[in-house]
Amino acid sequence: MRGKTDLNYAIVLSGGIGSRLKGIDIPKQYYRVCGRTVISFCIETMERAECINAYSIVADGRWQDEILGEMNRLGYETRIAFGSKFQGFAQPGENRQLSILNGLLFLKNQAKQEDIVLIQDAARPNTSDGLLKRCIQAAERSDGAMPVLHMKDTVYYSADGKKVDSLLERDKILAGQAPEAFVYGKYLRANENLLPDEMMHINGSTEAALKAGMEIALVEGEEENFKITTAEDLRRFEQLKSSRK
Repeated sequence: MRGKTDLNYAIVLSGGIGSRLKGIDIPKQYYRVCGRTVISFCIETMERAECINAYSIVADGRWQDEILGEMNRLGYETRIAFGSKFQGFAQPGENRQLSILNGLLFLKNQAKQEDIVLIQDAARPNTSDGLLKRCIQAAERSDGAMPVLHMKDTVYYSADGKKVDSLLERDKILAGQAPEAFVYGKYLRANENLLPDEMMHINGSTEAALKAGMEIALVEGEEENFKITTAEDLRRFEQLKSSRK
């Protein structure tokens, strides 16, 4: 049972160096939309959200000054005390899950076993405060929680990608989103107990928790909580921000 002194931490993953965006030669989280970097929208969410007590960022050293500079600029423009919850940087690992482990270890001397930690993507700039809160509340009642979207289209399975082998039960197929929330102590142990080869083949934040037998609750996701991966995603986000000016 969590107590009144238990805290909610967030780890923002910004260690990726690829963009997958044609014509852009920097990581997508540092691309500018409406005069701001994509990651700054994620940081603003963490600063504004009352349910988040503190956050850290996993980022390569070459981008850390850029992030700090953005915090200062946005603090001046929005009059928000940007950086008031920021605890520092952790170094990225060889893959996403190793970056998560580095972020978890960064918290080891401050986070308690029953605290909640959220794993968020820097390139997912449109996460709502409400979704953060729902993930935390669900994780408090379980070992963790993840937001999902239910499939709207008919879903098929193809073993070779050339012909249809079977029709899947759409009601049981879910698309996962972030942030994923976990009980800190259990999730740290789940990652520390992975063998090196297992760590390199983890496909999502929740997979490590499932391997450890953690119970992960489902939370209804949001359509606008998409991750910027392609040029179309970027255009969609630009349109959203422009329409809300």
